[in-house]
Amino acid sequence: MDTNAPIKVYMTRKLIGVEPDDSIKRACEVMVEFDIGSLVVVEKGKVVGFFTKSDVIRRVVIPGLPNTTPVREIMSGELITVDSNTPLREVLDLMAKKGIKHMLIEEEGEIVGIFSLSDLLTASRRRLETAIAAE
Repeated sequence: MDTNAPIKVYMTRKLIGVEPDDSIKRACEVMVEFDIGSLVVVEKGKVVGFFTKSDVIRRVVIPGLPNTTPVREIMSGELITVDSNTPLREVLDLMAKKGIKHMLIEEEGEIVGIFSLSDLLTASRRRLETAIAAE
């Protein structure tokens, strides 16, 4: 794994999201449907927030909020992003410092992808499968 490679090599370009007024239940249904742990929150074509499984536990289940609560009430509105050319090692360092498992990736001020630790595992698995196939 090349830790100097830009994060765009490892990120996922397909962003899956919900709208701020969608219910937490709807957001969870989308995460289950696509087997993902996070969603972008999109309003008028612009990413305005981020919603994760951890948010559900910390901000919904523990306080006892109903699953009809709008996503806007529990989403993270402060977006942590990096440029798509940022080296993987810098992204991993920032994620460790911030204690986060997902990073939004931007190009020219627009969010174009997401990187999670599972993307790193997928890349490692592919590399291993390629090496085995070449033997």
